[in-house]
Amino acid sequence: MRKNLWFERLMAIIASIGLIVAIFDFTYLSWRDFYFRNIPAIVRAYDPVKGVEPNRETERYLNAVEQLKLTVAQTGLASAQTQSWLQELDTLSVSLIQNNPFQIAGKTGNLEKIKNEVRDRVQNPSAKGAFQTFWSQKYLTTAGWDKEIQFYERKIKPLIVTNYYRRIDESGNYIDNFWQIDIIFIGIFTGELIGRIFYMRRHNRRLSWQQAIVRRWYDLILILPFAQLLRVIPVIIRWHQAKLINLELVKTELNRLFVGQIATELTETVILEVLDQTQSALRTGQIAQVMRGYLNTPHVDLNNINEVEVLIEIILEIVIYRVIPKIQPDLEAIFRHLFQKALLESPAYRNLKMLPGIGELPAQAIDRAVKEISTSIYTALTKVMEDPDSSKLSRRLAENLTKSIGDEMQRGQTIVKIESLLYDLIEEIKVTYGKNQN
Repeated sequence: MRKNLWFERLMAIIASIGLIVAIFDFTYLSWRDFYFRNIPAIVRAYDPVKGVEPNRETERYLNAVEQLKLTVAQTGLASAQTQSWLQELDTLSVSLIQNNPFQIAGKTGNLEKIKNEVRDRVQNPSAKGAFQTFWSQKYLTTAGWDKEIQFYERKIKPLIVTNYYRRIDESGNYIDNFWQIDIIFIGIFTGELIGRIFYMRRHNRRLSWQQAIVRRWYDLILILPFAQLLRVIPVIIRWHQAKLINLELVKTELNRLFVGQIATELTETVILEVLDQTQSALRTGQIAQVMRGYLNTPHVDLNNINEVEVLIEIILEIVIYRVIPKIQPDLEAIFRHLFQKALLESPAYRNLKMLPGIGELPAQAIDRAVKEISTSIYTALTKVMEDPDSSKLSRRLAENLTKSIGDEMQRGQTIVKIESLLYDLIEEIKVTYGKNQN
């Protein structure tokens, strides 16, 4: 067991190195300027891998400036040799602006910075004119050779020296020899994967080749030459298997989020699909046909229970024992309002109300009457529900109710109106449901 753990850790480290190398290669050109200024040895070693070489035009420009510096040091700023190199630099500057040798390296911005620096330095809005002025004996003498060449070394040269050229192969693509490095890691993990598959099948004969490969699916990423950055997935898994990190909490949370998201999306899809299908059935009249068929077809009893009767009994129990006690004050208020309205419309009550001490008596009588009526009705309903003989009445009520509903439902206008209302109700539910989900 300990040997296996050390092997897992070794392979996890090798996979990590391969991932780091792949990330370095992917970001090399973006970070090349940093390496060039701070770790030039990396640039010298890795430029050939990416087909990078010095740009001839910018190298010629840099060499011309070095020759000018050497000539000025030997013969002075006013010599004919110095004038010759200044003319050469003026020509090279025009070529630099026209040909833009920075484009291949994606450094056109550097050329724009160079032009802006020289324009500001000599106060000339024309880039070509600014370079012509800068590389002239008159300007360098007046402004000071040492000061201007220091400006070049500090502002211009760093923008030129990082430029490069990338070679192109016969297919028109940039040369990239990273595969020569990557093939080492691919070979290692290909051999390891084959060994693991043989090992798994030897210990489990019922395991097919496909099943063994599926169990190590993440190792396939390590041997794909076009998915280097995805190698972070098998690297993390291997670090977990090697007990270098613990991902159980992350794994549990991801599973919970994944399953929860799938369940939510599935529920939303099912609900909307059911609503759509119901609307379609209403639109085509299928529900009306089913209801008519059910009402006109003899009922098949599978469990010796009349479900409609039981449902009506349950509804009556809920209404009488749970609903009515809660709404009894509201019912009494309605009865009181009806009695008062009837009295107000009665001429006898209006005449009686005008007598002293009599006006409030009818209102008190109404309150007592309403209270007694509501109590009597509720008591009667509860006695009916508790009376064993009431089951016969309930069955008769259920039968008559079912028959009456069936007769009404079969009337053309009634079923059409119900279908229309149900269709609109479902549409409102769908819209409301969609807004809530968003």
